[in-house]
Amino acid sequence: MKLNFMLIDDNKIDLFICKKIIEKSSSEYSVRTFQSAQSAIKFLEIFVKKEKYQDAFLPNVILLDINMPEMNGFQFLREFNKLEHFVKRPIKIFMLSSSTDIHDVIKVKSEKLCVRFISKPLTVEGLHNVVRESIPFSIEHHYSKNNRVKSY
Repeated sequence: MKLNFMLIDDNKIDLFICKKIIEKSSSEYSVRTFQSAQSAIKFLEIFVKKEKYQDAFLPNVILLDINMPEMNGFQFLREFNKLEHFVKRPIKIFMLSSSTDIHDVIKVKSEKLCVRFISKPLTVEGLHNVVRESIPFSIEHHYSKNNRVKSY
C-alpha cells in the first residue's frame, strides 16, 4: 500500500535517519521532510487553496517533533487543526521526540489529533507500529501479508 510520510524536525540528522528507515522499509512509501513546522504548514496550505492538488502529496502520516524553534509541535497541531476540515483524507499524526518531560507525554495523550508519542530515534519496529496504526484493517491485512517491514 502506498503511504505518504511527512517528517517535521529541526534536526537534520534525525530527519535523515527517519527518512532512510522509511525508504528502506518499502518502495511503496514516499517521504517529504521539513526542518520547520512553519514550512510544513505552508506546504499543507497549498492543498487547501488548490483542491486539484489534493492527491499530489498529501501525507497519510506525519511524524512531528515537539521541541523546535519558532513553532513547536503543539503549535503546529493548533495550525493544522485550522486546516483539518479542508483535508479530504484522514492524516495520522505521531509525536516523535527525544523529550523526557512527562508533561509532554501527557499533553500528547490529550491531543485529539495525535495518535501517540514515540521516543526518538525511530526504529524499524516503531515504523512498523506506525504503519499498522495508520492504515485501515483491510489494507493492514494486505500489508502484513505482502509488504512486511524489512529488517536491516
